[in-house]
Amino acid sequence: MNKPELFEQLLKKIDKLTRSPLPVIEALFAICDMLKTMVPAYDWVGFYLVDRENKRELVLGPYVGVPTEHDRIPFGKGVCGQAAERKETIVIQDVSKEDNYLSCSMDVQSEIVVPIFKDGELIGEIDIDSHEAASFSEDDTEFLKSAAEMVARVL
Repeated sequence: MNKPELFEQLLKKIDKLTRSPLPVIEALFAICDMLKTMVPAYDWVGFYLVDRENKRELVLGPYVGVPTEHDRIPFGKGVCGQAAERKETIVIQDVSKEDNYLSCSMDVQSEIVVPIFKDGELIGEIDIDSHEAASFSEDDTEFLKSAAEMVARVL
């Protein structure tokens, strides 16, 4: 199955999960698990949510993959913090070339971070690490933007 077909199937499952009566944490964890399991290059999949009190900090939410020490990330720091500050998707095809990079694992070679918005306000991000360089295409970006729109329903 090619990526566009896989992503179409996954969006149907994400749509179903975000409309289900599952608690938010369970739905987000299920999405992380599904993406890591179904998309070969997705080695770490997680959500960072904007802290409700300190609106300039991200807090680690549900994730699947190697544990990370980065449970709080200030806006502007690392790829996640930069995506939050700029309010835009960031794709890094080779993390070794990034000066402002927070390494979660020595195995990570590329990363994509897609903001999640609700009513025009940044409320979180989908963060995906890959152990392969240049893992993320325009198909991944568009897929994850669509997934982020669906996830916003439950946040």
